Amino acid sequence: MGSPSEPVSQVLIYLTFAAFLVMGLFLAWKFRKQTKMDFIHSGRTQTAIPVALNFVASAALGSSILVSYPEIATIAGLQGAITYAACSALPLMGFAILAPIIRRRSPDGFILTMWVKDRFGTIASLYLSFLTVATMFLYMVAELSSIQQVLGSLTGLDPLPIMIVEVAVTSIYTSLGGFRISFITDNVQGAIMGLLIIICAIAIGTSVSIDRTAIGPSELTQDSELGYQLIYILLVAIITNDMFLSSFWMRAFASKTDKDLWIGVSIATVVIFVILLLIASTGLIAAWSGVWTPGEYGGLAFFLLVEKLPAWVVGFVIIMVCCLSCAVFDSLQSAMVSTISNDMFRNKLPLIYVRVITIIIIIPTIVIALKSPSILRIFLISDIFSAACIPAFLLGLFPSLYFVNGFDAVIGGFGGILSVWIFGTIYYGNAYDGAQLLILVNGLYANDWSVFGTFVAAPVGSIVFLALSVVVRTSATWVFCKTTGRHFGCFDKPLPPPVVFDDRVREDDSIITDAERGGFKHAPERVTAM
Repeated sequence: MGSPSEPVSQVLIYLTFAAFLVMGLFLAWKFRKQTKMDFIHSGRTQTAIPVALNFVASAALGSSILVSYPEIATIAGLQGAITYAACSALPLMGFAILAPIIRRRSPDGFILTMWVKDRFGTIASLYLSFLTVATMFLYMVAELSSIQQVLGSLTGLDPLPIMIVEVAVTSIYTSLGGFRISFITDNVQGAIMGLLIIICAIAIGTSVSIDRTAIGPSELTQDSELGYQLIYILLVAIITNDMFLSSFWMRAFASKTDKDLWIGVSIATVVIFVILLLIASTGLIAAWSGVWTPGEYGGLAFFLLVEKLPAWVVGFVIIMVCCLSCAVFDSLQSAMVSTISNDMFRNKLPLIYVRVITIIIIIPTIVIALKSPSILRIFLISDIFSAACIPAFLLGLFPSLYFVNGFDAVIGGFGGILSVWIFGTIYYGNAYDGAQLLILVNGLYANDWSVFGTFVAAPVGSIVFLALSVVVRTSATWVFCKTTGRHFGCFDKPLPPPVVFDDRVREDDSIITDAERGGFKHAPERVTAM
């Protein structure tokens, strides 16, 4: 029982990073002839199984899950563990529903902001792009924070060199190979996570004894008010936040057909639920075995269990954690490069400069991560902004709301944030505490209804402010037109979108190959309405 020595731990960590670097460089060499757009995305190239593995890797397999999911089990018990796992998995089905709709309306799109630009205009697109990059920045902080907490708990090593090496390694191979490398490393990550769960499950089952008399007094099997609140809070938070992540949209649009996307996402949803529930259950096992006691930081529950395992198992966990962290971090880097290049520079700026910008953005993540912020709190802050912003944009998918424009959507997003402050001010009776609610100073587990109210105020306030914006804007325009004699066109239906002749896909949404075209440059084409 125990952990490997520090020299052995260092060898395991840096050899793992070296292996990822070698694999990344090999793949970069293999894809050396790819175009600039291939570097940024892989639209319509992947079948169902690779799509499933990538969604599994992107949604559930960072090292942060080893901290946040056991933590929620130690606080909200079995009910909280099931709720968190289900609310993390089910929102992925939203991509199977929304991506085909958006792909038909923006055939060349590969991230959400491209459709937003077509529907709401450049300003709204840049606004969403900024929030998307900010979200990915927070996720990078969470990932680096989690790996330094994880490896610090298991090895006692200084986390700064580890984080610097990880950032350097992933930056090198993603700079050379782009998104396609990230797609492949995610497949490797999925296989690694399967091994990690199998080995840890066997080791914990054979090395840890549960005190059955401790199960009842722990009250972790009972339902609670917080547990019921979490059903709504986590569902709204994760659904809207997933919409912010370009890495998810890029994987959805990478599917060859809508059928591949549906199958892939459905498989991923089931697998992710099972994986996350198993990870969360370690919090319960730690409590019932006496390894973790109430009052301790619940995020350490998994590692307190691992410390009871043989040293070789701990060494294996160290290797797996490094692999998981690399795969997640390179996905975030690739998505950030694609978002910055496409949304902010319209793919006109050389990618080398985009990579430099991305690295400059990443540097502060190391500094912030060293302060070991609460990973769950990082996610929740991001969730508040997404819950305030996304509903206004999704309304643009309804044809009957054609009169809603980019100005209204942006006002709706800011209005959602303002609504949280208004709610907090009323709830606490002062403006300062209301503002504190925007960053959830008291965390997710406040013993009141403040967090629940926050995630009601954000989306509802967003829609209310959007409606007010429409009313004020159209009313002001009507008065202006009335006084100047100009045509009032706020509610004029837009012209039908142009017809797109796309010879890449059939009626069943499958790809037509060059061979099937019979060598002709222009085969009979399928007509697709945008």
